[in-house]
Amino acid sequence: MSNPVSRTLLRSTSVVGGMTLVSRISGFVRDVVFARFLGAEPIMDVFLVAFKIPNFLRRLFAEGAFSQAFVPVLSEYSIRQEHRDIRELADGVWGTLGVALFVVSAVGVLAAPVLIAVFAPGFLMEADGRYELAVQMLRLTFPYLLFISLTALAGSVLNTFGRFAVPAITPVLLNLVLIGAVAGFAPSAENPGLVLALAVFVAGAVQLVFQLPFLARVRMFPRPKWGWQHEGVRRIGRLMLPAIFGSSVAQINLLFDTLIASFLTVGSISWLYYSDRLMEFPLGVFGIALATVILPQLSRQHTEASTDGFSDTLDWALRLVCVIVIPATVGLFVLSGPMLSTLFQYGEFAAGDVIMARFSLMAYAFGLLGFTLVKVLAPGFFARQDTKTPVRTGVIALVTNMILNVVFVVPMVMLGVTAPHAGLALATAIGAFVNAGLLFRQLRRDGVYRPGNGWRTFLLRIVLANVVMAAVLLSQLGALETWTSATWEQRALKLALLIITGLASYTAALWILGVRFRHLRTKPAGPAV
Repeated sequence: MSNPVSRTLLRSTSVVGGMTLVSRISGFVRDVVFARFLGAEPIMDVFLVAFKIPNFLRRLFAEGAFSQAFVPVLSEYSIRQEHRDIRELADGVWGTLGVALFVVSAVGVLAAPVLIAVFAPGFLMEADGRYELAVQMLRLTFPYLLFISLTALAGSVLNTFGRFAVPAITPVLLNLVLIGAVAGFAPSAENPGLVLALAVFVAGAVQLVFQLPFLARVRMFPRPKWGWQHEGVRRIGRLMLPAIFGSSVAQINLLFDTLIASFLTVGSISWLYYSDRLMEFPLGVFGIALATVILPQLSRQHTEASTDGFSDTLDWALRLVCVIVIPATVGLFVLSGPMLSTLFQYGEFAAGDVIMARFSLMAYAFGLLGFTLVKVLAPGFFARQDTKTPVRTGVIALVTNMILNVVFVVPMVMLGVTAPHAGLALATAIGAFVNAGLLFRQLRRDGVYRPGNGWRTFLLRIVLANVVMAAVLLSQLGALETWTSATWEQRALKLALLIITGLASYTAALWILGVRFRHLRTKPAGPAV
């Protein structure tokens, strides 16, 4: 029968995905500008390290542990408490989190030399000034953590009140500020690296200010106050401690990759960055958007003790993942070279950089499904205010990634194998699947998730449709050299035609195999037998 909840979730996911798509497109424009002016030169490696450290902590505290702990508690208050109680909780979080972040940011600025030595020790071994420049840049970029974490707090409040579009579109401001800095100021600056770092600082403040009027519209304009004695604030704090690690394993893995990559050939960090950006596109547009939408829904269903609704929501989300993410994985893998060439092969980013980045993109593409499943399955625990289980699975996945980094990269370096940085990407991808598999198994063991009927047939149809799409793309692809030697217009036109052809063949195959759009809007018939 028709399921209004599924329709609402699908609509909300479409809104968040659409806004995120705009954000990701502006991010690609930013990266094209980076590639045009900076390429894979040492200054780009330094900027990526100086930006990645606060950005990592942002994902750790803001998008990861904080939102996963804050949204379920706020959702519970929105159902059981009056509006003034909700405001009191939010104001206490604003003040408490703000003080904590200010302290962390101050420590980060002072400890910049140590942080660079820890996260990019390879810079210390070179006499080209990368270490000194990285320290200066990090001192400017680190306060970004304060601004963007408070921005995430604002976004979490808006999401709980069903306002998904504004938080999803906010990252566009970061991209616009960075584009203006790289294209407008950096080329003529005496030290362009410091211009980029200052732009990150400014972008963080701009994003926070942008969301304040929208908070006022839902009567949640912040009035920060110290609130550690508040029961809800303390509960959020307790939930955050284990979630800090459990919800951010992928980011820890990427930082560990950066550490090892700093010892590899100059450009390795940049190649990993550009390939990761392409992998993050479908993950952000769909995976993170879907996770953002289902967390408040799962939290409400848990508060209302709706066990069937909770399981149905997870089942619907997993089916949607299969329909969208599996073809995205195939497309990203097959079209890795053409995409990199079309989007980034300008100025300082040469054909050789396309070839090297392609190796790591193919490895990251393999892990896209794993990354997305983690994003979708983790809310099944956080909505129940269980942050310990994701920690256990996260530790196992992280150890797996670290071991595989050594297993893959060290022999590749010793044997002189091309592109050892791709081993880092592959290890990260496998770690994501380990994490997702453990989360899925625990949800089944707890009886929280009961798969609906027809999964075997559904998956078979999805796989067959992807085989058709892959065959069509490979028949039209051509050699990578034809892409790197073509003009931008030729590359863009051919890539667009390939994407359209791939989508058309996949959609047609699904239709022939009996999969209909309405299947994603209806409630599963019941638990599988």
